[in-house]
Amino acid sequence: MVDGLVKLIVKRSKAGKNFGVVLVPEGLIEFIPEMKELIAALNDTLADNEAELSTLHTLAEKKMIVLSKLPKKLADLMKSLPDGIASQLMLDRDPHGNVQVSLIETEKLLVEMIRTQLAAMKKAGTYKGKFSALTHFFGYEGRCGQPSTFDANYTYALGYNAAVLALNKCTGYLSSVRKLTKKAQDWEVGGIPLTMMMNIERRKGKEKPVIKKALVELKGEPFKYLAKNRAAWAEHDLYVFPGPIQFFGPSEVTDITTYTLQLEQGKKLK
Repeated sequence: MVDGLVKLIVKRSKAGKNFGVVLVPEGLIEFIPEMKELIAALNDTLADNEAELSTLHTLAEKKMIVLSKLPKKLADLMKSLPDGIASQLMLDRDPHGNVQVSLIETEKLLVEMIRTQLAAMKKAGTYKGKFSALTHFFGYEGRCGQPSTFDANYTYALGYNAAVLALNKCTGYLSSVRKLTKKAQDWEVGGIPLTMMMNIERRKGKEKPVIKKALVELKGEPFKYLAKNRAAWAEHDLYVFPGPIQFFGPSEVTDITTYTLQLEQGKKLK
């Protein structure tokens, strides 16, 4: 992963482009095989030793206890991580027993590794560009964007449908609205039983029925579109700026759905 980013930075630098933006999913660290194994072991260790760890006052003390209980391979991996990342991996889990990936500064770990590699290349004379990275977490800003007309119609439909389900004593269901690329009057509403979304996962050291975490569907059309275009986007600065959100005007402008939804439902992007 780091090698790929370094090669891209070097290639852009040779083209006179000592700038760029990389979007890093906040859950990335969970899908690096070694880190995934470490996180799973930490989940069990923290759950099994909760009483002992609760008597300790500092993160450093807790870290020493946890390291002593991990297999040597995983303990060595944790010791090799920057102190900040290692500490963040030990933070309290969320109510569902998941590691709080939004609190782990994966982007800073990547930047540090890239900076080290580029410095070595610069010393060897194989890289002559400049690298000054600025990291930013967009998690909450992404949720706080100005809603579009489509967003307002969609959430209104979800709420209205939820009320209808409740009035008809349909409990244990999620409100669902489908065919969202059509006009609002042609949307289809219904309820999805919670049990259809559940599977057995290990949480806090025990097997429990939970709602499966939603991940990027690698066989879905949105990811296929990304995979097809990302090399060109990375090298040639291709991007789309649709302009500000429109609240007034023709419906094909005000009610437009997201590119992801359009691709999921078989629509061609203009």
